[in-house]
Amino acid sequence: MKQQGKHPEKALSALKIKNLSTAGKYADGNGLYLVVDPSGAKRWLLRIVVHGKRRDIGLGGLSVVSLAEAREKAIEYRKIAREGGDPLAAKRAAQKIIPSFKEAAEIVHAEHKATWKNAKHTQQWINTLTQYAFPVIGELRVDRIDTPDILRVLSPIWLTKPETARRVRQRLGNVFDWAKTAGHRSGDNPVEGVTRGLPKQVGRETHHEAMAYAEVPAFISAMRATNSSAVAKLAFEFLILTAARTSEVLLAEWTEIDFKERLWIIPAERMKAKRIHRVPLAERCIKILKAATPLSTGSKYIFPGRSIEKPMSNMVFLKILERMEVPVTAHGFRSSFRDWAAETTAFPRELAEMALAHTIENKVEAAYRRGDLLEKRRELMAEWSKFICQ
Repeated sequence: MKQQGKHPEKALSALKIKNLSTAGKYADGNGLYLVVDPSGAKRWLLRIVVHGKRRDIGLGGLSVVSLAEAREKAIEYRKIAREGGDPLAAKRAAQKIIPSFKEAAEIVHAEHKATWKNAKHTQQWINTLTQYAFPVIGELRVDRIDTPDILRVLSPIWLTKPETARRVRQRLGNVFDWAKTAGHRSGDNPVEGVTRGLPKQVGRETHHEAMAYAEVPAFISAMRATNSSAVAKLAFEFLILTAARTSEVLLAEWTEIDFKERLWIIPAERMKAKRIHRVPLAERCIKILKAATPLSTGSKYIFPGRSIEKPMSNMVFLKILERMEVPVTAHGFRSSFRDWAAETTAFPRELAEMALAHTIENKVEAAYRRGDLLEKRRELMAEWSKFICQ
């Protein structure tokens, strides 16, 4: 009988692989093949018998899996098959240990979908990542993604679509926060500090850098623990809770507070739109005001400066942020509130706009508005307080 030719073993080399350009399947030996697609892309394929049936298992592209790694993986899978196991099932199980960014994002979306009350923004959350992030980092494992990868996602839209880019950045941060909590990552969130590598945007982002709303509760806790003055910390938390402008808080007077109705009534002359603004006060706001009472030592200002005759300096909040090394502005917390309301609640857009005392540019909408929807806003601000003081 004529002896059968031996199967090739380690027939491929780095040089041979580099020179392969014709589409086809090239054997390395023991069922391992390098497949060259018509497009020129090269990938590894392992042909193996599992439970009496032939199975083809993809081992990844040549760009990410070297010849040595492919051989090592082939040996591992053949051993599993010899011992009666299923290498394909083992591969899938291993891949699920550390999910790709796309898989992680879909998990986060699914887990939060039930709690997000705004259907439109629930869909937008995943849509923006699908459009801008998945093509760049979707297939990368979450533990192998670093800040340069985040830059590649954000750079193309950072200046052309600043609002969208900011939302994408926040959602990226949400996914990596989940990955770290789930044990899939260690170290810092790669989204943190990414703006240092991006050009300054024209518009509000340049002047009022905002904190992602998901980070606000942790910021509040950290800020309370700083050695800044008690009155400054109370004022800063009051500003965030009420989503007010810095000047509105610094110049706030005790005569503007109605404890019975739980209202802060800011006179028209102190408002940007020159209209009286009624701010419903959540329970935490009332506690802050009571804590501030003995600290104000008889001043007409709720949060006085070093002299009870003068309000606190507008540099106080900036100094707190600088000491905490947080690259945002006090005014930016209004954006944090706005994003939280849009993305996690079912409250109408105009309600959040009224809470921010924004002027309504749409004349038709302005004409049909009646009152200031105080009780609805009271519900909104109570939810915001509950979220950031969790």
